Amino acid sequence: MSASLPGHRALPESQHDLSTYWGRVRHTAGITDPRTLFVGSAGLEQAKNALVAYKQGHIQSMTPELWRAKKIVDSTLHPDTGEPVFLPFRMSCFVLSNLVVTAGMLTPGLGNRGTVAWQVANQSLNVAINYSNSNKSSPLSWSKIAQSYFLAVTASCSVAVGLNSLVPRLKSLSPSTRLILSRLVPFAAVASAGALNVFLMRREEMRTGIDVFPAKAKTSSVPTPATSEKLQAGGAGGDAELSDGDGAAAEKSLGKSKKAATLAVAETAASRVFNSSPIMVIPPLVLMRLQRAEWLKRNPRWTTPVNLGLILLTSYAALPLALAAFPQRQRVRAETLEEEFHGRGGDGGLVEFNRGI
Repeated sequence: MSASLPGHRALPESQHDLSTYWGRVRHTAGITDPRTLFVGSAGLEQAKNALVAYKQGHIQSMTPELWRAKKIVDSTLHPDTGEPVFLPFRMSCFVLSNLVVTAGMLTPGLGNRGTVAWQVANQSLNVAINYSNSNKSSPLSWSKIAQSYFLAVTASCSVAVGLNSLVPRLKSLSPSTRLILSRLVPFAAVASAGALNVFLMRREEMRTGIDVFPAKAKTSSVPTPATSEKLQAGGAGGDAELSDGDGAAAEKSLGKSKKAATLAVAETAASRVFNSSPIMVIPPLVLMRLQRAEWLKRNPRWTTPVNLGLILLTSYAALPLALAAFPQRQRVRAETLEEEFHGRGGDGGLVEFNRGI
């Protein structure tokens, strides 16, 4: 993210008010914008250079071009490492990556082997996304990553396959009810297994804790006269107390908190459920209604493309709404964490940490 770029001037967190849900929705819609995927390495470097120029005081105010540069950087770089997230696992590619697996899971006539194979592919993708976008203050060894991967895939696939095999056994229900459930169960399996995947893939964070930082006062997009004077007078070293509002890369960690990690992982798992729920309900029910239409009855080959189109539209609408449920840079009172953090909060007695996405 832009917090990892060099410079001593604070970048504004966002064009939008991140203390409100709809402000976070609009901000998240930018981070998940798939158009940022077409920006190559040269475009990324250009965006980084523009933001560095602002942070070093060479540019005095945020412009539309700088906001676009910030969106590119924030959607591409990991907030903890400052390194680009592998493209298929970025949140801006989340919908497209999942659509490929979804198409496989919706293939007609899948037997048990096919179901298991696509569930493994789906949960492997979830593992990669969860790991790539997790908090990186407690790095995992390769053995821990492998252990977490096999646990997450095995448990998640067991849940998914178990739910898929449940509906045919519900003989007491009417055929129409079983049909509705058969359409909903695969997505319910994805939602529950996805949440379980987050907990298992990020369990090491809860065991060791994640870095917590004193919260800083929010910055605005327009520099104050005092800030401008500091920048002009202090140069590279005269503004050491200023840092980005969207990260704490220059701030010293207060320590690692297991309670903060548990909250971060729980909120991320909940956001996965929030994201899956509309996709779980809306496309299959709309498709059932469309299948009564004469044009789809005459052209049944269009059923799967129509279903995928409904899933694609619902996914793009749901993703910002789900990710915005909780701030990515989460703030809590220091007293709600372990005793070692009590009384050590920053602005308003708060501490903050990267929740991950």
